[in-house]
Amino acid sequence: MTLWHRHSWIAYLAVFVGVLGHASTEFFAVLSGIGGPELSVWRFVLGSAGLVIVALVLPSSRDLIAPFRTHGWRLLGLSLLGVTIGYLVFHWSLDFASVPQVATVVTTIPIFVAISTLIINGQRISMSKYASGACAVIGIALLITDGYLAKLGGSTENLLGIFLAMACAAAVAAYSVLIRPLISEYGALRITAISMFLGAIGLWLVVGLTFGIWATPNRLLMLEGQALWSLLTIAFWNTTITQFLWIGGLAAVPDITRGSYLFFLKPVIAAILAVLILAQPLTMTQLLAIIVITASVAAEFVAGKLTQKS
Repeated sequence: MTLWHRHSWIAYLAVFVGVLGHASTEFFAVLSGIGGPELSVWRFVLGSAGLVIVALVLPSSRDLIAPFRTHGWRLLGLSLLGVTIGYLVFHWSLDFASVPQVATVVTTIPIFVAISTLIINGQRISMSKYASGACAVIGIALLITDGYLAKLGGSTENLLGIFLAMACAAAVAAYSVLIRPLISEYGALRITAISMFLGAIGLWLVVGLTFGIWATPNRLLMLEGQALWSLLTIAFWNTTITQFLWIGGLAAVPDITRGSYLFFLKPVIAAILAVLILAQPLTMTQLLAIIVITASVAAEFVAGKLTQKS
């Protein structure tokens, strides 16, 4: 963590790799064929277990009790906000709305990070952030819908899914801002492992009591083939590795709002992977959208450098 603070580019790189993991989450969630609430439980039960094991292996992060002595209730509250609530509504939204709709709404997380930073820390939102954020959102809409904005329109059946995805973006953004001081004190791996584990317990209880779906080893053993490997990918790549790099990187970057703007690249990465792996054609509208999004993110970082020099 100290290295991340000393060399900011490493922190930004960690956030970017975290975005790489986020870019495929919806894809593997749909491939698994598991209902949203149950999938969220398995994702964080297995993924948080992986984080705890990694934390226990490394001497610097082995003491998982110390943070509870000083910030026990705060850790519990943030875990419930960012994991239990945030990712329950994320996976649940996929049961009502389409992948493009959910991906578009969730990609507004940087906007909610800026708003959360303003409310919580009183950090002013610069005009460059307003402009680059607006351009990026427009580009994302063009990219995901391939120019047909009507595809984003919600019917009476999927408006609930869009609302749930928006609730996810707001909860995860607030969590990312509020957890930052704890990570600065105890390190990204320790705090991420604890919050993911506590959030996973909360998910297990909420889904079991609310939906009557109890994630037990027997249910896991019933999975096979595509459903099993998709779930394991979500658990260990999209959660154990991605969440550590995303949360830890955001806590270490000099400007959390600017760092979160890398999340706008999520749909761009997904589109590039679709071209390279699935051999899908890239339309002119998609190419234009990619240029707009990447230019918006680059412009915000250049503006940050110019501000620092002045």
